[in-house]
Amino acid sequence: MKPSVKLPLPGPKAKALFERDKAVLSTSNARGYPVMAERGQGVWVWDVDGNCFLDLMAGIAVNTTGYAHPKVVQAVSEQAARLQHLCFAVIPSEPQIALAERLSGKLGGGYRVFFGNSGTEGIEAAMKLARYHTRRPFFLAFSGSFHGRSMGALSLTASNSKYRKGFGNLVPGVSHLPYPNPYRHPDGLKLLREGLDSLFQHTVPAEDVAALFVEPIQGEGGYIVPPQGFLRMLREVCDEHGILLVLDEVQTGAGRTGRFLAAEYEGVKPDIVVMAKGLASGYPLSAVIFREELSSWPSGAHGTTFGGNPVSVAAAHATLDLLEAGLMDNAATVGEYLMGKLRMLQGRFPRLGDVRGMGLMIGLEFVADPQTKTPDPALRDKVVQRCYEKGLLVLGAGPSAMRLAPPLILTREEADTAVELLAEALEEVLEPTKA
Repeated sequence: MKPSVKLPLPGPKAKALFERDKAVLSTSNARGYPVMAERGQGVWVWDVDGNCFLDLMAGIAVNTTGYAHPKVVQAVSEQAARLQHLCFAVIPSEPQIALAERLSGKLGGGYRVFFGNSGTEGIEAAMKLARYHTRRPFFLAFSGSFHGRSMGALSLTASNSKYRKGFGNLVPGVSHLPYPNPYRHPDGLKLLREGLDSLFQHTVPAEDVAALFVEPIQGEGGYIVPPQGFLRMLREVCDEHGILLVLDEVQTGAGRTGRFLAAEYEGVKPDIVVMAKGLASGYPLSAVIFREELSSWPSGAHGTTFGGNPVSVAAAHATLDLLEAGLMDNAATVGEYLMGKLRMLQGRFPRLGDVRGMGLMIGLEFVADPQTKTPDPALRDKVVQRCYEKGLLVLGAGPSAMRLAPPLILTREEADTAVELLAEALEEVLEPTKA
């Protein structure tokens, strides 16, 4: 199967719908892509004008099992016919309990779970839990991080100043550290350690820090894969000072990197981990998974109306079943295959400065000069646009990166198709090197 697109985009039906959208939807919604979706199947999406796209974004790393996976559809349909909602915070039911048991088991046991609706909501819950349990006022996070856009989560977020503009003052007490980027700073771990020591000495007493929030791989910041030893170093620092280590696995979790959690690659166990996005294959669900001994907050200290919705939980059970039946392995093997193909493209197009990732979480960084590594956001944007025109759905990330986060059902044949389309896009906006 191949994409099929009739230019120009958006087509006439989509264009009319975008005009209606503009008239009634919030102006805060970003509408940077010329597609008005109608339906999806597997890794394919059709718009209202009949254009067919190969999806390498999966709703920003959400549609773990692709579109309309029969096992997810069956689980959701059966649960919706049985019980749609009864507010789990007030009247519980078995599916949520079973899912919490499964998630705790994935981390080796000894964890409790709080269910919410989104990654942002999960981060907010983690912030409240950390402050309540430690009775400490401060948080640490990283430059380039994205943890959400509610007021607490936004205080941790530092990937783009536009998210903060006009919304100050935010939640106080957050300090940001440099995230180690091997492509730009080979000595990133050393710089981070020096930054931590300086921060604790001059600005924030370590004994007043409640928690350190970190993405094992930065998402919005550019799909940056830190050097090995990064998470282990953070674990050691947190243990030394009684700081809670909170892993934001909203984008990296649920098998995207080839493991259930990306932190498994370093053998690091978190105090708190936040999952969302791919956990329920497109249905709204987050899970804050925290060590048993942190559950010191009393009944009613935190809650939610829709968190742990039975239909979303049914989708999560089906998703976990599919991950355990081979989708995580597929993410690892097809991801490695796709990365190899992309690195071959890098040899032809030096301004594709970096190809990085784990599993099916892959970043491509575009630069003005491969020697200086100067970011080139305009080039990235041109490549993204050409990909759309060729029927390939991709997204930007960070100053000049493009992210690939397809459904974990992606096959090698579909990966080959994606690379062919990307190569065509690169040839049209760049001069390849001569062999």
